[in-house]
Amino acid sequence: MKKVVKLLVTTVLAAMVLVGCGTKKEEQKDTLLDQIKKSGTMKVGLMGTYPPYNFLNDKNEVDGFDADIAKEVAKRIGVKAEFITNEWSGMIAGLEKGKFDIVISQMTITDERKKTMDFSKPYIKNSVNVIVKEENNTIKTIEDFKGKKIGVGLGTNDETYLRNEAMPKIGKFEIVTYNDVITTLLDLNSGRIDSTVNNLFAIKPIVDKNNLKVKAVGQPIKEDYAGMAIRKGNSEFLSAIDKALEDMKSDGTYKTIFVKWFGVEPTI
Repeated sequence: MKKVVKLLVTTVLAAMVLVGCGTKKEEQKDTLLDQIKKSGTMKVGLMGTYPPYNFLNDKNEVDGFDADIAKEVAKRIGVKAEFITNEWSGMIAGLEKGKFDIVISQMTITDERKKTMDFSKPYIKNSVNVIVKEENNTIKTIEDFKGKKIGVGLGTNDETYLRNEAMPKIGKFEIVTYNDVITTLLDLNSGRIDSTVNNLFAIKPIVDKNNLKVKAVGQPIKEDYAGMAIRKGNSEFLSAIDKALEDMKSDGTYKTIFVKWFGVEPTI
């Protein structure tokens, strides 16, 4: 009798373990990468107002270096890129809230941002210069900003640099923030601000198209590395992005895209 009871208890316990395992297996959720693959699309957040990196072309389609990189990464993951344009000031919040799966919009990799999001390996290096009106000969370096009115993109790494590094070192100056580069340059061209900081790749198409009388002066004040940003806790997705980028560089696709938009070979 005791043997029968013992056997019955053992059988019940084994069944409970099996049920428990089955329940755990059923409760496992798809990773973000799984969800992206099932949907067939990778939602990409970008500004859409930052040529040649990302902008709306004559067909009202998202185009540019970032767009081409995003399309290629998506293709190598096995899906298509779906672009969602967003003002830069709300880009991080949009990512955190799940408005898009990834941001590919020249987001500079910083230690502060790494606290709240994960970055791919760098996909571009940008040098940042001081930009002034053509006839301006008083501002030659960032040290000449003291007492001047300086325009910069709202929420950008350049704004953080001006507030936290430049101003404490060289003295107080007024910072005027903008949501896009073209408005910044138009205000510089009209004299509403004295200078701005940006990289030459970013301003050249706007300067040429609008015949703006501005120029870069001095040596680059800093160099930034941009990465593709995703929400934390999605290691599978991050690995897939890095693998795609690595393969693009190995087979020459990255170089082709870079030369297409900038006319020079990549430096990373």
